[in-house]
Amino acid sequence: MKRLPFVLLALCGALSACQSTQPESRISGIAFEKTPLANAKITLIDARGTQLHTITNMQGEYEFSRTALQAPLLVSVVSGGDAKYCSQNAQLRPVCLAAVIEKLAPTQIANINPLTDRIASDVAVAQGFIGPQQWVDSAKINALDPAVIAQARSNMQQGFTQALALAGVNKTADFDPATYPIHRNAQLVEMLSLLNHNRNYDNNSGQTGHTTLSDVGFRPLVGLMNSGAYEPFDFVRARAEQQAIRNAAIRIFVVGDSTSAVYEQLRFPRMGWAQMLEREFKTEANVKVIVGSRAGRSSRDFYNGRWFAQMEQLIQPGDYVFINQGHNDQSCDSARPERGIADVQNLCTYPNNAAGKIQHPAGKPELSFYHSLQRYVNITRERGAIPVLFTPTARIKNAKGEQTTPVVHSHVTQHKPGSNYAFVGDYRQTIMDLARTEQLPLIDLGTASIRFANQVGDPGWKSYWLVVDKRVNPYYTETMGGSPQLPDGTHFQKNGAEVMTKLSVELINSNPALKALAEKLKAQ
Repeated sequence: MKRLPFVLLALCGALSACQSTQPESRISGIAFEKTPLANAKITLIDARGTQLHTITNMQGEYEFSRTALQAPLLVSVVSGGDAKYCSQNAQLRPVCLAAVIEKLAPTQIANINPLTDRIASDVAVAQGFIGPQQWVDSAKINALDPAVIAQARSNMQQGFTQALALAGVNKTADFDPATYPIHRNAQLVEMLSLLNHNRNYDNNSGQTGHTTLSDVGFRPLVGLMNSGAYEPFDFVRARAEQQAIRNAAIRIFVVGDSTSAVYEQLRFPRMGWAQMLEREFKTEANVKVIVGSRAGRSSRDFYNGRWFAQMEQLIQPGDYVFINQGHNDQSCDSARPERGIADVQNLCTYPNNAAGKIQHPAGKPELSFYHSLQRYVNITRERGAIPVLFTPTARIKNAKGEQTTPVVHSHVTQHKPGSNYAFVGDYRQTIMDLARTEQLPLIDLGTASIRFANQVGDPGWKSYWLVVDKRVNPYYTETMGGSPQLPDGTHFQKNGAEVMTKLSVELINSNPALKALAEKLKAQ
């Protein structure tokens, strides 16, 4: 309740009418993502479709009158942009989160944070939405199934059981991140600050989908599935890792796709090559590798979808940014029956032509692969760090497009019957063009990985790329990509990730422009 000014209190003391004044019931909360979201836009929708709007203060706090509102409520926050961009991927998204309030108390807490957004996401998916933003945009709260909300909350509680106990939450099974007074618990605030929050890409529509969460080291906690169990959040490890990132002499940030990303325990032995990189450096060199790579993302979408934003704030002078894109930028065939148009609108960038000329539709330079990569180069340099370009790793494809050896360079597009590319060209060569023009260190991991694939041959490659028997991991059933029945010639299992890391280290060692970094590597 707000305090009445002193003069008004004195006046009320003299007037009997003031004696009947009752405190107004309020709904209040804190919007939080890494830090409190100051000057952010809050929207509240109640069961009758009533909408209220306000702005958070500098501490991320907001409040509404509870009068005449009917539960359940859907509360959302938008920070750093317009709400109309929360569901799209074609330009930089603002921070967008939501929370569900099932019941109303006279004085109601309604926090909005990464955990509440995942719960809202699960509830939205159960109603047929692809993610929480589509539910928010509908401005309607249909009758909600209490069992769905309870299950979504239970999944979160089980994934955070240990962390909540360490944060002093006595009854984990009762914890609701939307209604718990989080601001009174410094350890809970710290726990939330160690989470990376985002929303996934829906392949069919090109819109934002369900909520994803990872820890400070970008280990996925939830997000592969659009509902269901979390992988456990290790509070102690996350806290130590954040400190290690802060205290590192040098940080290496990996901007990449699925070939270098960190994966769920559920999908082991699938691994990205950058997961192995940190152990290649001398302990005394104090080098920390932060692998923010994300499966399915192109160079354009990795930026627009706020995946890069999760790392950008950590980059310091003297650090390195390894830019490893190209696999998904090829999604430029608008005639492809599934995902074609959506991917052109959201993922596609066009390579330089054979003469090295930059290509993009008129007035849309952001659709140039060259310009898309250059944006990371510019931001890295602005922060005093050193950009390093990587060519993408080999796909197991021969000259006929068959999944066998001898492997050839396949990061090219060309006009074929039935296809519709606005521009065609060579993505690896475009990376090389940028490296030459901007005088950047280049790691040609693509050529090195092709050479390795052809050395091991067929079926030798299946011991390195993703071919996992369900007896090793039941996740890889006969119908799952990466099984012996459906070999995956793009991604790696543990053996392959280790080889790609070793190849990267060899190329760093042999690159004169990276001599200072190579000196920090262990003896090979």
